[in-house]
Amino acid sequence: MRPALAFAIALTAAPAFAQEPPPPPPGPRPAIFVLSGEGRASATPDLGIINSGVVSEGATAREALDANTAAMAKLIATIKAAGVEDKDVATSGFSVQPRYIYSQRKDGTQEPPRITGYEVRNTVTVKVRDLTKFGGILDKAVTEGSNQIDSLSFDIADKTKLYEEARKSALADARAKAELYAAAAGVKLGRLRELSEQTGSSYPPPRPMMRMEASAKADVPIERGEQEISVNVTATWEIAP
Repeated sequence: MRPALAFAIALTAAPAFAQEPPPPPPGPRPAIFVLSGEGRASATPDLGIINSGVVSEGATAREALDANTAAMAKLIATIKAAGVEDKDVATSGFSVQPRYIYSQRKDGTQEPPRITGYEVRNTVTVKVRDLTKFGGILDKAVTEGSNQIDSLSFDIADKTKLYEEARKSALADARAKAELYAAAAGVKLGRLRELSEQTGSSYPPPRPMMRMEASAKADVPIERGEQEISVNVTATWEIAP
């Protein structure tokens, strides 16, 4: 009879383990303020970027390529000799294209296009970290064979401190708005619950430049201006109970 008694005790005890107290109902969520803030910071660029290259033409693709290869080798050597490091010179474009002529017959119909020669374009992107040399490097590039300057622009090599400044300003702007609304509503600002950001930058667009003749006699005058970065934040504050 002892085994049967033990089994009965187990059966009667099982429901006690299966039942758990229900979780307490969630309390009311605190009221919130959702405000946006903007911060800006600016600095003078310390990095210049040149997109420069050589356009060569020839009766055959081989002829155009050989001419372009020789001119580009001279151009790159000149740029590096001016103090630009290897890591700051990178090929950014290369193409070989036929040149066509389109003619009409005497009866006004269109003749099939004929290839009259070939054109080779080779472009490098050059980063100039010493901007006192920027105009001189641009001048030497043209003098030593570059007949295509696609664009030049300026940037800031390390924006870390600028973004730190803009972020602090953006959050301070959002907090000032939140405190203003809290005071106007007669409540107190609680803890910061959520924060998100968007970043951007504003500076003059790259300056387009046309084909150039190697006739400059002085360094090209360059104005780098100022670059501005911006940070926008959206912050959520609880209203203190």
